[in-house]
Amino acid sequence: MADCLFCRIIRREIPAQIVQEDEHALVFRDIQPQAPTHVLVIPKKHFGSLLDTSDADAVLLGRLQAAARRFAAEAGLSSFRLVANNGRGAGQSVDHLHYHLLAGRAMQWPPG
Repeated sequence: MADCLFCRIIRREIPAQIVQEDEHALVFRDIQPQAPTHVLVIPKKHFGSLLDTSDADAVLLGRLQAAARRFAAEAGLSSFRLVANNGRGAGQSVDHLHYHLLAGRAMQWPPG
């Protein structure tokens, strides 16, 4: 998507603090962190939300989880929250599938 904020970050048209990248995923710091550690894990392939994926995307979705695990391990995190908001009602503000990895403070339950 030409005008997608996260696609533009992937193409390096918009700067971001990228902390990890491979051929499938990009991990970068959130510009409005909600925890001492707050990064976004996004696929390089555009999906508007998790509902736009299919069973054929299962491997890619697993690679996003693996990217989150690698970041957590490299950052020395033993405790973190990984969440995907799906749709405006759930708090999704950018229409590109992404996971928030948050750590460094106590998390509340239930989260919403």
